Amino acid sequence: MRGILGWLAPLILSLGACTAYAPADSGSAGTVRMAAGQVVSETIFVPASDDPAIRLHVRNKRLAGVSSFGPDRIVLFVHGATYPSESAFDLDLPGGSWLDIAASRGFDAYMMDVRGYGRSTRPASMEQAPDRNPPFADTADAVRDVAAVVDFIRKRRGVTSINLVGWSWGTTIMAGYTAQNNDAVNKLVLYAPLWLVREAPPISGAGAYRTVTKENARKRGSNGLPADRVEELSPTAWFEQWWSANLASDPVGASQNPPVVRAPNGVLKDLAQYWTKGKPWYDPKAIRVPTMIVVAEWDRDTPPYMAQELFGLMTNTRDKRLVMLGEGTHAIVLEKNRMKLIESVQHFLEN
Repeated sequence: MRGILGWLAPLILSLGACTAYAPADSGSAGTVRMAAGQVVSETIFVPASDDPAIRLHVRNKRLAGVSSFGPDRIVLFVHGATYPSESAFDLDLPGGSWLDIAASRGFDAYMMDVRGYGRSTRPASMEQAPDRNPPFADTADAVRDVAAVVDFIRKRRGVTSINLVGWSWGTTIMAGYTAQNNDAVNKLVLYAPLWLVREAPPISGAGAYRTVTKENARKRGSNGLPADRVEELSPTAWFEQWWSANLASDPVGASQNPPVVRAPNGVLKDLAQYWTKGKPWYDPKAIRVPTMIVVAEWDRDTPPYMAQELFGLMTNTRDKRLVMLGEGTHAIVLEKNRMKLIESVQHFLEN
């Protein structure tokens, strides 16, 4: 497997003083750095539960000098089917990165990459042509990876439960984990939830992994926006910043011509086996924790009908909320109205 620790050097650049940090619990040595607003940022690698050679990239942000948090003030974010967590949840767009915002409001905020994504361990098959190996990193693998990170955080902070936030495929990961582990979850947020698919999915590919070019990423990212408002709602400068963050997390893909972002195809295997066949991956009735479902009105990847159907099936959730945000797409977290999403979710988590 390609070594991942060497990728960190250009990424942990101090905005102030930088000090080494060795966690006292399980996980690789990390780095803590001071950032604006007295927020500290730490990088940790957590071993996968089924293969210690797989290291799961975790980033933690919190207020400096604070290390004790209750379950209601700890949150873990996970990405969707194609891009890593940092380009969604820790991108410094106007209003601030979501991780910084959560940390500044007193949260112990974490994000993670499932195996094969971002800065987590990528298998040797990703160094070969996609058609030489089968798909990997499916939803079952992703749920195991989330379980390993949740256990790490719970042990680290001495709590029994934490909050979970998932985007797109990440909602299936987080909801699937919650359905099996309600006692470990305080609140659940499903942003742009993936549910049963009525039309062809927005992603495709064959073999172990797929690649995404800048042109294709921009086209998919603006899908649903009125043509005459793309620049207003999804500025090119913001897209360029986001694309650069994705490439920084995948040096091998970035070195290709043209540069690409690589993503495992386990999710496509599950799309073919479950969601496009009318078979849910998890049972919504098994979720009992307070749950917020949030979707934007112009979402073409996971249209609002998915959120509405899922909401109706959560019959054993004692506190559930369905929120639709105006003038946004599947990627509203990267768009002009991103703060509507962030504020809505933060309000749910904080109250």
